[in-house]
This record gives sequence, C-alpha cells and structure tokens, in this order.
Amino acid sequence: MAHPSTYRPRPGEIPTDPGVYRFRDKDGRVIYVGKAKSLRPRLSSYFQDVGALHPRTASMVLAGASVEWTVVGTEVEALQLEYSWIKEFDPRFNVKYRDDKSYPYLAVTMGEEFPRAQVLRGAKRKGTRYFGPYAHAWAIRETLDQALRVFPMRTCSAGVFKRAGQVGRPCLLGYIDKCSAPCVDRVDAASHRQIAEDFCDFMAGESSRFVKRLERQMRAASDELDYEQAARLRDDIGALQRVLEKSAVVFGDGTDADVFALADDELEVAVQVFHVRGGRIRGQRGWVAEKEFETVPEVVGHLLQQLYGGEEGEAVPREVLVPVLPDDAESLGEWLSRRRGSRVDLRVPRRGDKRALMETVERNATQSLARHKVARAGDLTNRSQALQQLQELLELDESPLRIECFDISHVQGTQVVGSMVVFEDGLPRKGEYRRFIVRGEQDADGAAAQIDDTAAMHEVLTRRFRRYLKDRDEPQVRDEETGRPTRFAYPPQLVVVDGGLPQVNAAARAIEDLGIVDVAIVGLAKRLEEVWVPGQDFPVVLPRTSEGLYLLQRLRDEAHRFAITFHRQRRSKAMTNSALDGIPGLGDVKRKALLRHFGSVKRIRAASLEELGEVPGIGATLAQTIERELTGAPVEPTVNLMTGEIVDDAQKDTDD
Repeated sequence: MAHPSTYRPRPGEIPTDPGVYRFRDKDGRVIYVGKAKSLRPRLSSYFQDVGALHPRTASMVLAGASVEWTVVGTEVEALQLEYSWIKEFDPRFNVKYRDDKSYPYLAVTMGEEFPRAQVLRGAKRKGTRYFGPYAHAWAIRETLDQALRVFPMRTCSAGVFKRAGQVGRPCLLGYIDKCSAPCVDRVDAASHRQIAEDFCDFMAGESSRFVKRLERQMRAASDELDYEQAARLRDDIGALQRVLEKSAVVFGDGTDADVFALADDELEVAVQVFHVRGGRIRGQRGWVAEKEFETVPEVVGHLLQQLYGGEEGEAVPREVLVPVLPDDAESLGEWLSRRRGSRVDLRVPRRGDKRALMETVERNATQSLARHKVARAGDLTNRSQALQQLQELLELDESPLRIECFDISHVQGTQVVGSMVVFEDGLPRKGEYRRFIVRGEQDADGAAAQIDDTAAMHEVLTRRFRRYLKDRDEPQVRDEETGRPTRFAYPPQLVVVDGGLPQVNAAARAIEDLGIVDVAIVGLAKRLEEVWVPGQDFPVVLPRTSEGLYLLQRLRDEAHRFAITFHRQRRSKAMTNSALDGIPGLGDVKRKALLRHFGSVKRIRAASLEELGEVPGIGATLAQTIERELTGAPVEPTVNLMTGEIVDDAQKDTDD
C-alpha cells in the first residue's frame, strides 16, 4: 500500500481546466473515476494529510499507486467521459446509485406489418412506441390483459404468428376474442394497424374518447334490445376503467416527469422514483445503496448520470424533479437535454401538485430505508457478525452481548437530560431504557450552574454505575416470569457514548472513579463515524460496510432519539408553566377560577386586593400572597375586622 506522497503530481503539473481523472492501484486497475470543473484544486485535495481525509477517501488514496487525468472542453463533456469510464472500468470505489435492472416498458412495434404489444427492456428500438416505465413486468401484463378486450391486437411472437398462419388456426387468444387473429386473415393489415393505433392513443392519455364511444354503442345496443351485446360493451368499459385505475391521474396537463426523492443516513441512502407520463403515474421504483462519503447533491448528480446514461439508459422526460439540485446542475441539465434531444427542466418543485407528489415520494423513500434497516437489524447472521467484529476490532475480552449507549440533549445548556438505551444480542431492550435529568453543580446562590456535555456525561455515567454497585451488593429482585434481575445488578460488556474523545474521556473518568475496571468504553463521532477509545490519540476506523459499525450507528441513533424525545417533553412542559404555578395556597380549582374571572395573568397582576377577593375561594391572606408572588410587593399585615388583631402572614387563610 503506497503512501499518496509517492505518486503525488508535481506542483503546477495539474491543469486548471475541466476534466476527468482516474486513480489506479499498483496492478494498474482503475479504482476510482471522478470529474472536476477545475482539476488542480480537486486533485490537490486528495493529497493533503491522510488523517484529515474521510475514511473511505483515505482508503482510496492509500490503495492507489498513480493518478492520471484527461482535459475536456466543457463540464458536459466531463460528465459524458466520466460515465463512459465508470461503465468501462467499474471502479470499486465508485458507488452505483441504481439497481442492475432496466425498467420494463409496454412496447408496441408499429414498425412491423402487424404491430405487436409486448414487454421490453433495454435499449429503445426505432419504429416502436413505448409506454411506461412500469415497476414490474406483471403490471404490464395485467394492463394488457384488460385492454385486449377492447383492443384485440397481436401479442404473440413471430414464431407463433407464423405457425398459426401455416396451420390455419389461431392461438387461444384468438378464440377468446382477445386477439383479432390477423394470422388467419380474420382482419387485414390495415384494420389491425388501426386497432394498434387506437390502443396507443388510449395509452397515451386519450382515454375518454374510447370510453364515450363504448358507452354510445352500449346504449344503442340496449335501445335495440340486444342486451347480450350491451352487457359485453359494459364489461369492456369496466376493463378500460380498471386499466385507468392502475395509473392514477396526478396532473391534468399531460406532464411527463421523473420525480426523485432520497432518505439517507451516514452509511446508506434509499432512492425512490415515480415516473409520470401523460399526467399519470406509470411506474414506481426504489432501492437502497451505500452512500459512502458523498453529500446529497453529489448523490443526486451521480444518480441521474447513471440512470440516464449509456445505451440502455432510461428515456429522459421533459421534467426531472429532484429534492436538491446537484452541484453541477447547469451542465447536468444541458447533458440531459442532449440525451433527450430537446430541453429538459431539471429543478426542485417548491409548491403546488408537483411539490405534493414530491412529498409522497419522500415518504416512500423514508419508509423504504426504515424497512431496510429493520430487515437488516433482524437478521441473526448479521447480528452475530456485528458482535464478533466489535470484539475483534475493539480488542474486547468477550463478545459484547449487552451494550449500553448514552447521549446528552439540551439547548444552550438548559433543560439538560441524558438517555441510556440497552441492546442485548444486537436487539433493543426498550424495557430497560432509562432517562436522566442532569442536575449539575450548584453555585453560591443554590442555583444550577451551566453544564457542558462532558460534565453531563460524567454525571450520567456516575449515577448509572453507582446504582449498579449498590444493586450488586444487595439481594437481587428477579422477575417472576423471566427470572431476570429487575434492577441493573449486572454491567454491560460495552458502553458507547455519543461524541468524540472529550465525551469518551469523561465517561471513562466517571467509571474509574467508582473503581470499575471491567467495562469497555468507546465513543462514536457523528461526522466521520469514527470510533474513539479512551487514552488513544487516533480513532479506530471501522469499514463503512461492516455490520459492527452499523450496530454502533443504530445504538447511537436510538440513544439520540430517546434523549431528544425526553428533552422535548421537559422543554414543552417548562414553556407551558404559568406564573400562577407554585403560589402557596393556590390550587388548580382556584387558579382556574382566577383565570375565568380576569381572563389573563396580566389582568390578575394589575388587580387590587379587593378585586382579587371578589373571586370565590380567594380570601384576604391568599389575595396578598398572589399579589406578592406576581408583583413582588411588600407584605402588608392583615387585620381581623372583628377583633382588631393582626393576622400572621404565614397563617393559612380560613377561607381556603
């Protein structure tokens, strides 16, 4: 493995023009292909300090042995050359953001003497009309099965068609009236072509014309008392309506668009695309890919490049709607326009029906990523592999069957809370989650001082493991059904904290202060997914595709979710507290009576003692207490009008 400095180009050797570059390994294989508006700053960024690079980028430059580049005239040319090189060399550090299958289309071969309807994939053929794309081939066959009642055109292969003509007998579809059987001359070529053209018009969006025509024919047959023919026409209308129901109308202006949405985390990205043709959703497709070190705009750019590039790329529609514009949106839009042969509108929908459809696609992407995570987390083999990887990479004495993860949540040091989530055998045990209200140290006035993340982490870990030491030395209380201890009388094999080296050191210091030495501690830094170990200056970098890193990420995300939820609850409660809360002697019933009488706390604060006393249940002493708490006014002695005695301020109001 060569160090990048051994093959770094000389200063000034790299041009500043747009171009495409390739990294090769020691065997000459291309391991990465990229493009740049200016080659010099882009390539120079790969040859900085390796420790400052993203882990996957560092792996790539360390695996490389040479770099070469090709200068092109424009960014569009760079896009085209980059795609062709990725397709030719299939570099292992370039991520594929599409699945390995092309989309199925409903195709009508209008270039043949007897046009045929069929399912086609791959490169588009001249003289063939395409409708779609569809998500699945069976969806096309269901559509054809319904439409052939009204448009009985040929669907058989050339061999079947020729053989039927030789024997003078049509296939089964000819006998059940789902084919006009041109093979045995039931209709001539012109009539069959007209059927095919009507079918194409119907699929292109002119559906109302054919439905209305069948309705007229049905009424005419009914008027002539030909009820059998009227019933057949009724069933034909129903078949067309079922075809129309399979592709919902979303736009009334005949929009042709592909709508993309992404849902991502640090490791993976879920892609969803809806294909709208003629204002109808003709197909939907999605997949999950490794995100690696690309940002979302970079993912969008690579996705469009891979989806629409090449000979078997998808047909480019008039509009391509994306969640965010790629970095080179202008050149990418020009490239798409060249692929289509006319202008392509690449943009982010901001309002209206297209924005609503984008939100629907985004929900599909989010659910797709969630389903993928659940399926991956539930796989026993993956869980076992994750625990084994953590044991090996972190050099643990035993497999971490019980892992606890801690996180801190606050807003500028206020409402500080902590969370603890527990995973056993790679699965969450939500019944053992715990929440902590971080108290912090008290200042000279008795108020809580400002607390930072490290101090909060130290306090949470101290409280958790102090409870462990206490429960360990006491008789264990066990659950009657499971026989497991109901308290934390046993420690985890691994503690994970959300954060970098400062948080890890604070957690380690808390455990060491309690004299516990058999618990391993690591921290997971969110930005680069680095694993920090106490006392080490450099993090442990787990492979981004490893199940161990995936398990740590799930732990960190679950702890973060649990902490955020608790923090929001406390913050909402604090924001809804009233100035009337906490006034001695003022319960819920009297507080509501005050608010009904005055309408607001502002008016209560401005009211006199006499006005406060008019509220049922509010006596003289309580009125003075309310005034003192709301305004800070000095307390005036209360005089008993019957005896002339001064009533003690602390005395309970007899009217309460």
